[in-house]
Amino acid sequence: MAFQLIPSGTKIDFVQYRSIAQGISALLIIGSIAAFFTIGLNFGIDFRGGVTVEVGPGEGEAFTRQSLTDARSAIEKLDLGQVQVQNISTPGGEQGIVAIIEAVTGTDDDDQRQNEVATQVQNTLREALGDTISIRRVDVVGPTVSGELVQAGVTALLVAIGLMLAYIWFRFEWQFSIGAILALTHDVILTIGVFTVTQLEFSLAIIAALLTIIGYSMNDTVVIYDRIRENLRKFKKMDLKDVINLSVNQTLGRTIMTSLTTLLAVVSLFVFGGDVLRGFSFALIWGVIVGTYSTVYIASPLLLSTGVKRDWSENRAPDLAEARP
Repeated sequence: MAFQLIPSGTKIDFVQYRSIAQGISALLIIGSIAAFFTIGLNFGIDFRGGVTVEVGPGEGEAFTRQSLTDARSAIEKLDLGQVQVQNISTPGGEQGIVAIIEAVTGTDDDDQRQNEVATQVQNTLREALGDTISIRRVDVVGPTVSGELVQAGVTALLVAIGLMLAYIWFRFEWQFSIGAILALTHDVILTIGVFTVTQLEFSLAIIAALLTIIGYSMNDTVVIYDRIRENLRKFKKMDLKDVINLSVNQTLGRTIMTSLTTLLAVVSLFVFGGDVLRGFSFALIWGVIVGTYSTVYIASPLLLSTGVKRDWSENRAPDLAEARP
């Protein structure tokens, strides 16, 4: 006998709670937008420009709490502006120290200065922690590149949502595309909102996570939309509300199992992936939860307001009749 996490034949009235869910979503969207314009995102150096130098202990050695204090004191003496020096852990469990110097300079001609600062920071860390330390990573992002990355990131999100709109429009009908795009926009805004409130670093990796969330949420939506369209053809006299509830219940087991198995992977990445992957994995965890919610309570119930057709074969009925001998 096959294991079923969700028993077959469930009759949960999801549509009944659509007003409550949509009201909560509206409040969260307003809160996210307000937080974005008042608090702002904690942009990483990908978008601000700056220098990141990550070092690890020498072979057979280990960093201590005093190592972090020494590194921080040495970097602060360079007087480079706003500096962060902190401990990190790698996916392999190794400890390291990372120094982040934000926007060393502010004009387009300062890329050379950024490289000079990167070299200066490396030499300073060697003096403070010993010549045996290993330089694991050096990232230098000039002001010109950081501006281009901001533009490219926003463009990627808008293009992804636009292409999803076109896909749903041709795959189903325009009535379906409205719900799907509103659900995707809902997911993106809430994800940006949670990063604004938590002040987790917002980097290019988070843009990649947002694109992944868009794809995941759309996949969930398409599965339920397919079942709704199938049931609209099958149960032509059933009330649209009941058709939506039936379709969501029929796909509920698949939706929950897909979400749980995905969460198992990304939670493991969050716990064991180290500080470098923490923001990316957190975004995916949040996106899976919000994406599943929006598919059930945003995308599907909105079909009640868009005047979705009951039978797609109606447009082709005259042609089929004429073609018969």
